[in-house]
Amino acid sequence: MISIRRSEERGRADFGWLDSRHSFSFGHYHDPGHMGFRSLRVINEDRVKGGAGFDTHPHRDMEIISYVLEGGLAHRDSLGTGAVIRPGEVQRMSAGPGILHSEFNASPTEPVHFLQIWILPERLGLEPGYEQRAFPEAERRGRLRLVASRDGRDGAVTIHQDVALYASLLGTGEGVRHPLPPGRGAWVQLARGTIAVNGEALRAGDGAAITDEDHVEILCREGEAELLLFDLA
Repeated sequence: MISIRRSEERGRADFGWLDSRHSFSFGHYHDPGHMGFRSLRVINEDRVKGGAGFDTHPHRDMEIISYVLEGGLAHRDSLGTGAVIRPGEVQRMSAGPGILHSEFNASPTEPVHFLQIWILPERLGLEPGYEQRAFPEAERRGRLRLVASRDGRDGAVTIHQDVALYASLLGTGEGVRHPLPPGRGAWVQLARGTIAVNGEALRAGDGAAITDEDHVEILCREGEAELLLFDLA
């Protein structure tokens, strides 16, 4: 079974400096029908204007993944960590019992476009920490590249939950297939392009929940497509 979350149906927050689209309930946007999918709690597609960003704020007991599509996202936290995340890089932050951090557009003039993802951790009170790794375009093109997993295999960042996150870049006519063992589900988030997921058409910004299927088959119909696939317990 596949259930599609259309881009235009998502929640929206527009503060001028920030244009954010919420696949699931977040902040002032509450939709009882869209509270998350399994351990996947938040997918926000954020566009931040040059020179702007999120001031220091707290998080706790959440695995937070940042995936940049365009521009650069500067990060600082109360552990003393500071970095800029750019396209092809994935950052994982474990908030544990509490962490303070800020996120700003690394450019004073150009916008930054990124996905912020929250995953519920397997247990509360984990030690706070962060990890950031680069996944070159060649590693993501025409295949599903593992970028985050519970065991950190194949150079992926480690997340404290039974989730495997894959990134893919596909050209016209290219496709990928991912098996789903019994009991597991998948969420596909399309960042750009046009694809078919198990025969259902998705446009940029759309998401799809896949349950009670033995595989996920993704085909790029035309142009360039960029997507994330979550394999969830």
